[in-house]
Amino acid sequence: MERTVPSTASDEVDLYLRTYYSLLRSTADVQIRTLEEVHAGANSLLHPKAREQIPDTSAFIYSILRLPPCMPDIQLVLLGQSIEVFGRHGFQDVESWEAVAARARRRRCFYDGRGTLACIIASRSDIDDVIPMLTAYQIEWNKLHFLLQSLPDDLDMTRVDIDPENLLTLAHRLNISPDDLERLRIIWGDAFISNLQQISHNRCALRVRLLSGSLSEYRRATHAWFMNIVSNSPGLCEHPIYVVSSNPHSIANVLSGFIFADPQLQTELIDLLKQEGNESLLAEWQDIQAEHVLSSKENFLYYVLKKYQQTPSGQYLMERQHQHEVEYGITRVPSEHYFDVEAQVIQLSLLEPAIMDPRLWGENESASSLEFLKDSDALILNMDYPLGLAAYHILSKIAEHAGTILGVYVVGKSAALNGIIGDVMIPNVDHDEHSRNTYLFKNCFEAADVAPYLIYGTVLDNQKAVSVLGTFLQNAKYMDVFYREGYTDIEMEAGSYLSAVYEMYRPKRHPMNEIVNLYEVPFDLGILHYVSDTPLSKGKNLGAGTLSYFGMDSTYAATIAALKRILHLERARIKL
Repeated sequence: MERTVPSTASDEVDLYLRTYYSLLRSTADVQIRTLEEVHAGANSLLHPKAREQIPDTSAFIYSILRLPPCMPDIQLVLLGQSIEVFGRHGFQDVESWEAVAARARRRRCFYDGRGTLACIIASRSDIDDVIPMLTAYQIEWNKLHFLLQSLPDDLDMTRVDIDPENLLTLAHRLNISPDDLERLRIIWGDAFISNLQQISHNRCALRVRLLSGSLSEYRRATHAWFMNIVSNSPGLCEHPIYVVSSNPHSIANVLSGFIFADPQLQTELIDLLKQEGNESLLAEWQDIQAEHVLSSKENFLYYVLKKYQQTPSGQYLMERQHQHEVEYGITRVPSEHYFDVEAQVIQLSLLEPAIMDPRLWGENESASSLEFLKDSDALILNMDYPLGLAAYHILSKIAEHAGTILGVYVVGKSAALNGIIGDVMIPNVDHDEHSRNTYLFKNCFEAADVAPYLIYGTVLDNQKAVSVLGTFLQNAKYMDVFYREGYTDIEMEAGSYLSAVYEMYRPKRHPMNEIVNLYEVPFDLGILHYVSDTPLSKGKNLGAGTLSYFGMDSTYAATIAALKRILHLERARIKL
């Protein structure tokens, strides 16, 4: 048969990849400035103004959100797969350094307080993520540094955060819009003035060192990560399991019933909305109660719960929720000493249907329809979705040690070339840039499984997905090839998972650069993507932000669909 797969080769991107991987083989520090020209030459869609003197604030903000807030003080970035790797290279007790985290990227990082940042990486995909991010950050920092040298004497830098006229003057001098400067002010918060002063006084001159790039170290780190889960969940490898790659909150919220177990908790959460700054959310709740809008009451409460738990005064609610989850068979296993991928082990027999999200019961049914769960011996292993190739390492390790795997379900974010933010994409073809394979598979989900729970978006099934190498490693030519070939669903994990799925029932390693038929997979297989970016649009997208309240609609619609599928299979299995 004639192969019709996207020919995605881009000389500029290939040159960029070859350049930084060859440099990272060095045992010495690599100066990020040596990558600036090849980075700009890649013509990244996320960094279209890299060569221009005008700041590219979208690229800068994208990088800021995915790097720790201590970056203005960093000179050296160390990359390694585990604490042991750092120790072997002379960096002892890295975990005693200050733990720092990015707002929009999960990566375990530590800051020594003296200009060095240590980051634990899970796969080659972390390199493809971090290096372009650091380069974009440095390019844009130095543009602002140059522009800040020519500010008028009457502009008081110490008052730009409280003086609207000074803020407008500064935005004009920096050749950026007032809206973008305001976004920076919000993101940096109390550090806004000090960060601007640091940019004004210092050029950015980052260095990076890869301590170990071997495949064996990635595998060793993944093995230790999984053994930590096993040690915290005795019997995990003896029970049949459903493997889910999702976020750490939606499945636990829906199954644990924490929101619904105590009516007083709902009252407590709504009372919080009466505080200053929550007027729009309070109005939305009142509209939901009056049935003036179609919004889900459950999704709204989940959002308010998460919003409040992220505040200092809401930490006790997180502790209450975790205690409740343990009582009902949900064990959270945080990652320790290795990459930052939390896991949850859920014992189906201990769940209490009466307090679960009522959308799980089914139309014209009640909680009693799920009473069969008390006879289940199955577990759900839910993992916070990893980045890129880490998905392959993780699923391969689970398959190596687990007993019977009943299903594999991937629920995560993607970018869409034909949809809008809040849509749900259901692919049955995935082109994987890592293996260069095109995977054909029977997705157990279709539009009818998700549509009843999606209020603000559209479900698009029978889509073609592409699993890309990294967010900065795409340019207009790259995207045009995808679109012409009908590949509209762009993400980073599905292809890696499918490479592992191939090896779970075939007697050899996954092939390279082939069309691969996965229709004979002997377990359930499903992929759902909720759209968080639209890279071909000119407007703002979630690449520079996070999912809002309305973005949770698609997240929970996909979650409900995945859990209902598991419950359907489990009912049939128990009744056999």
